[in-house]
Amino acid sequence: MGRHTLRTLVSASAVLASTLLVPSATAASALPAGSLAAVNGQLRVCGTKLCNSSGQQVQLRGMSTHGIQWFSQCVKPASLDALANDWGSDVLRISMYIQDGGYETNPRKFTDMVHNYIEEATKRGMYALVDWHMLTPGDPNHNLSRAKTFFTEIAERHKDKTNILYEIANEPNGNSVTWSRIKSYAEQLIPVIRAKDSDAVVLVGTPAWSSFGVSYGKNESEVANNPLTLGNLMYTFHFYAASHDDTYLNTLSRAADKLPVFVTEFGTQNSAGEGANDFGRSQRYLDLMAQKKVSWINWNFSDDHRSGAVFKQGTCAGNSFAGTGVLKEAGRWIRDRVRG
Repeated sequence: MGRHTLRTLVSASAVLASTLLVPSATAASALPAGSLAAVNGQLRVCGTKLCNSSGQQVQLRGMSTHGIQWFSQCVKPASLDALANDWGSDVLRISMYIQDGGYETNPRKFTDMVHNYIEEATKRGMYALVDWHMLTPGDPNHNLSRAKTFFTEIAERHKDKTNILYEIANEPNGNSVTWSRIKSYAEQLIPVIRAKDSDAVVLVGTPAWSSFGVSYGKNESEVANNPLTLGNLMYTFHFYAASHDDTYLNTLSRAADKLPVFVTEFGTQNSAGEGANDFGRSQRYLDLMAQKKVSWINWNFSDDHRSGAVFKQGTCAGNSFAGTGVLKEAGRWIRDRVRG
C-alpha cells in the first residue's frame, strides 16, 4: 500500500480526544485502528530502506520536540492533537537532552516524561522516536552508563509496542570522536536495548554532528567501509539548509545508496536554527529524500524565539495549535510538506 493511501486512512480515522499527560507504569496506550502506525506495524530495515511489517518501503515524515527540559509546555494534548490530525504527522521525535539541564539532573523525572510522550504519540497513531540527545560533550561514550540505564527501562516498558524507534546518539562531535568510537558505543548499547525489545529499529548518530563526517571534511566512506553488523539499524544525517550546501546534499545522496539513512533532524535555516529560511535548498533536500525513500523529521515543534521553531512566540501558553495562524513562516512551509 502506498504512502498517500495510508495518509487517506489516517485522515479518515483520526478523531482523537485530548487526554492529560499522567504518568502510568501499567496503562499502555493502544494504536488507533487505521492510523498510520497501526497499518504499517513494526518497522524494520530491509536493505538500505525502512520497511513496514509487510516488507513495503515507507518514508516517515514528522516533527521533533525542542528540549523537553525547556519546552514541555509545547508537548501537550492540544498540540499533539494538532500534530497528528491537522499536520498528519507520522512520527514524533522526543528530544531528551542529557546535559544542559536535562536527564542527568533528574533521571526519574525525565524518564517518566519520555514514557508519557510515548503513550501520547501512541494514542494518536504516530511512531515515537526516543532521542537520546547527547550534544556536549560530543563523545557518546561519556554517557554510556546513563544510556544503558535509561534505554533498559524504556525498552522494558514499551517492548510490546510496534511504534517505537530508538535514536541512541543525537550528534556525536569533536575531532577525536571518530566513527570507531561511535561504533564501539553502539556495539555496547544496542545489545542492551535488544535484550528487552528485540525487533525495534535503532538509529545511530554519525561523526561530525551526524553529517557522516562531512562537517570535518570527510565523507560517508568511513561508515560505509566499516558498518555495524548488529542488523535492523539505520544511520542518522542532520542538515540545516541555509548552512549546508551541495557538499552535504551530495553526501546524503551517496550515503542513502550505500546505507540505511534516516534524517532525524533538519531545518530550513542556518545550523543554529536561526536566520532566514532557504526554502529552495530545503526543497531540493526533500525531493532527494522522497526519491530515495529517506524518512525525515524537522526541528522543532516549539514556540522558541528562533526562526526554526514552528510556532509564534507565546503559542504554547494556550491551547490553539491547528491551522496556519499560529505558525511562523517555517512552520507554514513544513506543515504543508508533512501533510503531503
